[in-house]
Amino acid sequence: MQLDSGAVAEGRVTRVTDFGAFIQFENGETGLVHISQIAHSFVRNIHDHVREGENVEVKVLGRDERGRLDLSIKELLEEPEEVPRPRAIGRQSPQFEAKLRSFMRDAKERTTGGPSGGKKPSSKRKK
Repeated sequence: MQLDSGAVAEGRVTRVTDFGAFIQFENGETGLVHISQIAHSFVRNIHDHVREGENVEVKVLGRDERGRLDLSIKELLEEPEEVPRPRAIGRQSPQFEAKLRSFMRDAKERTTGGPSGGKKPSSKRKK
């Protein structure tokens, strides 16, 4: 079996790591499905999508400079109409916002000389 770029093949998951899954084919070759090529949505835990010993269908994206197979499961999945976006961080409480503004104003005054007329405290030590 020839594994050229664009080919679709079935292989067995031989190892799952935090960064991807290694797939072995009938001809003995092994390739990597990077975690970013597992699903269209954000993959927090790869173990939720693939398991060792499982047979999966993958698309060959190509080979890297060292000749290793670069694979994708995502390329064979139907793309959702709208890719889910990560949740937005809500606004902070008004009290936090006020404290932050005050801190930033004070920090600016300390670094630019602020209301003290631009005089900076002396850094000389008395002996």
